Amino acid sequence: MRIRRVVTTRAGGSSAPPYDSFNLGDRVGDDPRAVAANRTRLATELGLDPRNVAWMEQVHGRTVAVVDGPQDSPAEATDALVTAKPGLAVAALVADCVPVLLGDPQAGVVAAVHAGRVGARVGVVPATLRTMLELGARLERIEALLGPAICGECYEVPADMAEDVDKHLPGSKATSRRGTPSLDLRAGLWEQLAAAGVGRIGVDPRCTMEDETLFSHRRQGTTGRQAAVTWLEQE
Repeated sequence: MRIRRVVTTRAGGSSAPPYDSFNLGDRVGDDPRAVAANRTRLATELGLDPRNVAWMEQVHGRTVAVVDGPQDSPAEATDALVTAKPGLAVAALVADCVPVLLGDPQAGVVAAVHAGRVGARVGVVPATLRTMLELGARLERIEALLGPAICGECYEVPADMAEDVDKHLPGSKATSRRGTPSLDLRAGLWEQLAAAGVGRIGVDPRCTMEDETLFSHRRQGTTGRQAAVTWLEQE
């Protein structure tokens, strides 16, 4: 079965500054009509029914929800969506956090994960992998994409925070461009996925802080959200 993966940028939408212009986040203060128009355009461009794109009420936790049909509203208090339904896309919204797209093409199972500092620390990715295995996926067949996120050279944090996260997510402690303590969540998540036995891991190296074609909460404060979307293509 073919797995599709897409990561959006800021360009081509209906939202006004500071959400300009392809903001897909519905909880950031943007005009709901603009967000709805952007989400409809996303689905249409991907060849999907807008009702067949599942969203989450992301809360920086490790709750995983399985979806098997159109959703009337975002999954409540959830940071990962898993589906085995062809033609049903799952989406994660980010503006510095790491979007993680997972899929086992043989089992026909995909997942979208919102992995920020807190969620990555408490294990949202391992929780997602466990749910995928329950639906028939196998670790050695799973393909992972770590999407655009703030990089270790930009994500400065207090030293005790860097140490604490690194204890739970080894490999995430880094040093910023200024020589101060920082976090590289993608590096830590890569190590976590590899240690779990995930077969293939890809990384989109773009930094949201540095790349102005992407939304970044740390760079802008009030801003929009890009989406990382994955689905099983209907045969």
